[in-house]
Amino acid sequence: MRLSNACLFDGPRTVAATLPWWLVFVAIASFLPRPTAAQSTTDPAEEVRTTEIAFAQTMADRDLEAFLTFVSPEAVFFGSDAPLRGVAAIEAAWAPFFEGDTAPFSWHPDQVVALESGGLALSTGPVHSPSGEVVGRFNSIWRKDPDGRWRIVFDKGS
Repeated sequence: MRLSNACLFDGPRTVAATLPWWLVFVAIASFLPRPTAAQSTTDPAEEVRTTEIAFAQTMADRDLEAFLTFVSPEAVFFGSDAPLRGVAAIEAAWAPFFEGDTAPFSWHPDQVVALESGGLALSTGPVHSPSGEVVGRFNSIWRKDPDGRWRIVFDKGS
């Protein structure tokens, strides 16, 4: 018996014998779920962790404009008084935090959990003073928007 590449394709009889198997394979593959443009093949919790870290970096970089790109237009941020609703209210209240060369605080997620559906997630972690002392804890709810970007819809520190 001689083995060569010719064994894989040995003329019309081989094609006729293997064609039904290829058709079965193609038929089964056509019914398997495939990611759509709105779905992601990555872990939503890791996406949010990465997004939260980039969001926190805007404070370190002193970049209010970049900070606001992470905020949903319908976001609610809880502060010391009434909740802040929408980007304009959040911008007005947070602008003083971006003044000066040194950030008044920093944060980093230590826990991120996403819903099984992959469209909503919670990030939480410590808030640090400029000296590194833990002065609070943040809790943010993120939603994946139709454009595929994660944006904060609720934020509350404690």
